[in-house]
Amino acid sequence: MAAPQDGFKWPGEGFDGFPKRLPEDVVEYIIFIINAKLSDTQTRERLQAFQRALAGLEKKFLKEYIWQRDSIKLDLKREEGRWLLKGITDYGDSVADEWLVVYLLRELSKEFKDAWIRTYDTDGEFLLIEAANALPRWLNPEVAENRVWLNNHRMLVIPLSKDEVPGPLKQTEALSIIHDTPAWPQHYIKIEKEAFHRLNGYPAAISDNQHHATLPLPRKVAHILHVSPSYIASAVEAFYLRDPISLRLLQPDKAQNPLVFPPEDFVEVSVRFTKVLYAQLLGQHWEPSGPFGEALEQLRKDSKLPEKAEIGVKVTAGFEMLLKHQIYADKRAVREISLLLEDLDTGDDALPADAEIAAWPKREDDEGWLDIDFAEFERELTGKGGNTGFGDKAAQENLKKMVERFNAFITDEDAGIDGAGGLDPMDVDNDSDAEDREWEDPENSDTDSSEAAEGEDEDDENDDAEYAEYEKAYEKYMTLPAAEKALLTDEARSLALAEEAEREEDEEIKKLSEMMEAELFGHGALNLNPRDKPKEGKKNINSSKGRGKAKLEELQEEEVESDEEDVLDEDYNLAKNMLKAFKGQAGMAGPAGNLMGLMGVQFPRDADDEQKESRGKGKAPMR
Repeated sequence: MAAPQDGFKWPGEGFDGFPKRLPEDVVEYIIFIINAKLSDTQTRERLQAFQRALAGLEKKFLKEYIWQRDSIKLDLKREEGRWLLKGITDYGDSVADEWLVVYLLRELSKEFKDAWIRTYDTDGEFLLIEAANALPRWLNPEVAENRVWLNNHRMLVIPLSKDEVPGPLKQTEALSIIHDTPAWPQHYIKIEKEAFHRLNGYPAAISDNQHHATLPLPRKVAHILHVSPSYIASAVEAFYLRDPISLRLLQPDKAQNPLVFPPEDFVEVSVRFTKVLYAQLLGQHWEPSGPFGEALEQLRKDSKLPEKAEIGVKVTAGFEMLLKHQIYADKRAVREISLLLEDLDTGDDALPADAEIAAWPKREDDEGWLDIDFAEFERELTGKGGNTGFGDKAAQENLKKMVERFNAFITDEDAGIDGAGGLDPMDVDNDSDAEDREWEDPENSDTDSSEAAEGEDEDDENDDAEYAEYEKAYEKYMTLPAAEKALLTDEARSLALAEEAEREEDEEIKKLSEMMEAELFGHGALNLNPRDKPKEGKKNINSSKGRGKAKLEELQEEEVESDEEDVLDEDYNLAKNMLKAFKGQAGMAGPAGNLMGLMGVQFPRDADDEQKESRGKGKAPMR
């Protein structure tokens, strides 16, 4: 048995390390400069200019932007004798960060027309995943690697050549193709439109992703956030991912350490979040104890914003966990906050007074994007949404796009075996018998066509009813909680595996039956139709009778005998052919003997064999 072709090489076979795989929620990007006119040094300088251009875009668009975890960054590297820029961004739960990276790189490709850019994440070529509904059949995950590039504000795809065996490209192969034949990568407008549909609202979407809220916070926390609002992301994540150790750190008597940010001396300040960060805080149910529980109770009584008191306490707890938990000790934000606190302790800096805080700008954004009108949500699922919307505009657009794609997929008559509309012509079995093909008889074409038309109408009605039922079930499925979705998915997978196993078993039985039938035919065991040779002419009966009457009686007698002979001939032929097949086995095991043995019938030994055996012993055959 041949070994599986997984591309893995064991030690001694050219082992080059274990295959690398990106962590979850991470996007990686690589930039090459492909220009035959540039020297190696000039290529390096060109890449450095690309870095400076990215910094300029960040100042222009990202001055107040808050990254969920990591920001975009490009490191100049030399790999395989070539200069390149490479970066990696952990975007966490904020998919908007991933698409912001794509937007920035795409914009830079307009300025640097000799820059060729690849972006990919844990799922591989995620741009193709976005454009799945518009992809040609050949562009599947098995061949897509290193074929998708950004260049001159376009998404280009390296197609398969006529002589090329379908498969992924190596990075060096892709770069050689781009260098030698720069016109070979194709610009598929439909694919590009689908792949970049999330970027339609940029750059305005960058600021739309922000949310401002006025919260009661300890003066020290307010000072830290005023110096650098981006620290809110690390604090929210520390609270969002809290564990028993983190919660223990909030209780000084158990932690045996004083609090870094005691929940006291609260002031009201405006805090800038991303919508993801704000939703993460609101979605967390937490009943604080100790100093934080007492502070929350007091804030609800005294604060002008009692509904925001819980959020303020959560933010404060997040900063406490961030500074005191060892798992965050190496974070850049923690080191910078520690330096700010040292300045306060040494007197190099001071906490802001009430008058200074009052002069800080305050902003309170509408939280309507958090509200979901489920009636409107249902209408969106059915493609009949109104003008009011059901929540966040971006969520509405994504849902509309999803429903449009799903409906297009279901109604696509050319979708093939991977879609819902029909089969790929290459998947149709053309080797079946003529009876299976059900070829049209020209003599019956008129009646068949009318019947076929009626049948097609009925089929269309049935298809419409089934589609409506399926669409309704899909809409219901989309509204289920994640846990129930996972349970249903597991059950569906189990049922599919069971059906597949049953289908394979049926196929195996069918193959065995066909093999036995073929062998029985070969031995003549199933040859039931042939008649014996025609009987010799009958003697004329009732010769004394008139010819007409005699002829009539003769015909009637022949009909009765014919009916009896039909029954007798079938039994006779069956027995004869079974015996013939058994004899053809020459005493060896065979289908006839096995089949009759299963029915409890034991064939006698062949008389010819017995005669030969008795002659060999000097005895006469028994009659």
